[in-house]
Amino acid sequence: MPADSEIAVNLELTPLQTNEQSEESQRLSLQTGIVPSAVAGYDVISCLGQGSFGTVWLSRERKTGKQVAIKFFTNRRGLDWTLLTREVEKLAVLDASNDVVRLLDVGWDHDPPYFVMEYLPNKSVAALLENGPIPIKHAIEMTKAIARALIHAHGAGILHCDIKPANVLIDRGEDARLGDFGQSRLSSDLSPALGTFYYMAPEQASMSAVPDVRWDVYAMGAVLYHMVTGEAPYRTEQTEAQLSRATKLEDRLELYRNLIYNSPFPSEHRLVPGIDKQLIEVIDRCLARKPEERIPNAHVVQDLLKKRELDQAKRPLFWLGILGPLVFILNLFWIGSWAVPNAVDQAEELLSKRALISDAATVQLLAASIDQELADRQAELVRLSKTLMPKDPDNVYEGMDGNLIEELDNWRFETDERMKQQGRTLDESVFVTDYKGTQIYRSPWTDTIGREFSYRDYFHGMGKELDPAVDDVRHVRIRTKPGVSLAFRSRNTGQYMVAIVVPIFDEHGEKGGNVIGILARTLHLTDLLTQWKKRINAGGSAPKNAALEDERLLSLIDMREARPYLLNHDWITDEANVVHLEDDVQLKELLILSEAEEAAVEKSLSETGNGLDNNYTDPLSDSFEEYNGRWLAAFANVGQVNWVAVVQEPRADAVQPMQILYKVFLEYSFILIVVFVTMLCLLWWLIRKFADVT
Repeated sequence: MPADSEIAVNLELTPLQTNEQSEESQRLSLQTGIVPSAVAGYDVISCLGQGSFGTVWLSRERKTGKQVAIKFFTNRRGLDWTLLTREVEKLAVLDASNDVVRLLDVGWDHDPPYFVMEYLPNKSVAALLENGPIPIKHAIEMTKAIARALIHAHGAGILHCDIKPANVLIDRGEDARLGDFGQSRLSSDLSPALGTFYYMAPEQASMSAVPDVRWDVYAMGAVLYHMVTGEAPYRTEQTEAQLSRATKLEDRLELYRNLIYNSPFPSEHRLVPGIDKQLIEVIDRCLARKPEERIPNAHVVQDLLKKRELDQAKRPLFWLGILGPLVFILNLFWIGSWAVPNAVDQAEELLSKRALISDAATVQLLAASIDQELADRQAELVRLSKTLMPKDPDNVYEGMDGNLIEELDNWRFETDERMKQQGRTLDESVFVTDYKGTQIYRSPWTDTIGREFSYRDYFHGMGKELDPAVDDVRHVRIRTKPGVSLAFRSRNTGQYMVAIVVPIFDEHGEKGGNVIGILARTLHLTDLLTQWKKRINAGGSAPKNAALEDERLLSLIDMREARPYLLNHDWITDEANVVHLEDDVQLKELLILSEAEEAAVEKSLSETGNGLDNNYTDPLSDSFEEYNGRWLAAFANVGQVNWVAVVQEPRADAVQPMQILYKVFLEYSFILIVVFVTMLCLLWWLIRKFADVT
């Protein structure tokens, strides 16, 4: 709401009041406490202010307890419903801007009509100006916020037409937000829009004026002038008295135009301590009387303020340009002889630590993601298994009827479609075995249906694979708890895979029921890491080791067996590397960790190791040259299955920038000395010549 000194111009004609009468009316209107009407979902708390068309009330949303501002349009005399509807529409268009007060709700059918806006408790720039001028830095930041709001609004074809301190609100973060689009117009609109005296461009003060984007530029400059000086441009006691004596709107507008055109150009901002020439120029160009001499739009204002900041930051560089070369030359010899080698060593160590910290965060995320992925898949199977419990207690799952097969096929199809949309790894297969271990269902179908798999760890959960040729598997008991099996090699791809398994109980369920079969889903371990591997290496620099596909390699180590071994590795990911090793024993021996490698992993996972190793040896380095050398590695437990996730990268790659920098320094140090000596001599000559001229 404007103060009595900020005389708002409205299209309706109202009886004029003296300053004393206006202040008394305002005080009484804010103390009545009479709420215009109840609004469903909101509790009205207190009156915040009164405008031309109604009042604004502080309210609380009942559902969230959040405070909001509700504007009731109680003054229907002269109310233009079309303009109000358009104001709401414009606020809705500008909702995406963080620099505009946001519209939350509208009640056109209510009596009286209202709309709900954000409540900004820090009031407005007008309230801040009651305590005097605003510091230049803060004033510029608020002006930039106004400019951003206008860029967004003008880009949407909306002109504000009434920018003033009372319409610039302060949010909880002390940032400015532009509000009150009641007088706004579309850029294609030809109808006039009268703003507020002292902030309104002179050509705007006419009933025949066509809206122009430069009106908002003038008003923005006037608000900036007011913030740095404490007074609006052209406003004096004499001008206030002249405007108040005019009884007709047309007379007041003509007086205002003459005031702008005939008064001395505002100059108080030039006397503000700490103000600079560039800011003075921005204010002067915004307040130019002729539109064609004014800054053309808010975007240019924003660019000029940014350029001012850059120029201010460059001023210290002038002196640095004089003293810098001299200081550089004096220190270059000391740096080259002693400091550089020590600095390189320390920098390499810091780069290694920094890389390890990044790897540690990555591996923790990777381990948690794998753990969550396994848990989610297991939970889905548990829910599915409950739908497969037979109603007949004598049914021991010796076969599958058509309804169950159709139900499982539909579940598999729906699950695959959902995982594709989520970018997750698809199951390799879904299968069911009966209580004897005979596979009675598999999707996709293979000739394994009808075969017995009671020797598999996924069936009995004993933590080992049995050998049917040696072990008596006839009396192996079926598992009773969900879990993740030991890794086994796929017959189709030669890759390692695991089965996520849940038991199927009879109608009694887990409490006192019998296990009558198992339900499982399998997936390749290489595929399990694929969905995270791309994300982890995305956006990084190009690989420095041409033999490796990615900067950081991901691995999985199974710690459940007597000797830990690699479940997944960059080498295993290449299917061609694995398929030619048809002997499972040969492949297993290749992937088993040595005692020293096992000890290194366990040490890194201890409290003292913090899951980090800056001198890690890749388990496949003895077999494949591309994995030789010193690695940085981070480890994390995948708690649900006692796996260890590993993220590793070559140490040489992490510290390579320092080696390159050191080499460049040594090669070009002499050239730099010559160049800087030449520059210094030339600079001294220019300074001396300039001093002689002046």
